[in-house]
Amino acid sequence: MTPPAASGTSEPTPVVVLVSGSGTLLQALLDASADPAYGVRVAAVGADRPCAGLERAERSGIPTFVVRPADFEDRAAWDVALAEQVAAAGPRFVVTAGFMRILGPATLGAQPVVNTHPALLPSFPGAHGVRDALAYGVKVTGTTCHVVDAGVDTGPIIEQRVVAVEDDDTEESLHERIKVQERELLVDVVRRLAREGFAVDGRRVRIGGA
Repeated sequence: MTPPAASGTSEPTPVVVLVSGSGTLLQALLDASADPAYGVRVAAVGADRPCAGLERAERSGIPTFVVRPADFEDRAAWDVALAEQVAAAGPRFVVTAGFMRILGPATLGAQPVVNTHPALLPSFPGAHGVRDALAYGVKVTGTTCHVVDAGVDTGPIIEQRVVAVEDDDTEESLHERIKVQERELLVDVVRRLAREGFAVDGRRVRIGGA
């Protein structure tokens, strides 16, 4: 079980956030963590490439790092280097917020990793979850927060939120509504994981160990 922050203290729980793009999910966490009552501190932000998400972190005075796959001979070496950078920040857990790389055993084995996906898993995994849901003709889709495992969007589900699909939706319009729920979901789940701790029991994630 990943333990909660100690009760009776004002020390926030440290997390590392990994990004690849614009960093809007990261920004939601930065905004929330600016309030001491939230109980979470973004200890560092990492990326696989220079990106706007890193710039958001730097503007907030948060340490950043870049570990580019092209700088390593293979994925395994990249994964080890990434794990070392993450560990240096001492996080209780890691959040992938628009991070577009599959993590390897070195990173996944060091501490829990939490991700959001813009569909109701296990339906429509992968990079085009919104497009695939719309093309299939579903009436509802949404967003999923899950623990990352070695597969692609296959880890145990923490929480989900539903978004209705409108008749005139495009991929862009649907994705924008999903993003609103995705940001709120991530902020809420990270707060609960940090405050209450959590355990993964097979396919179930038990917040607070209950």
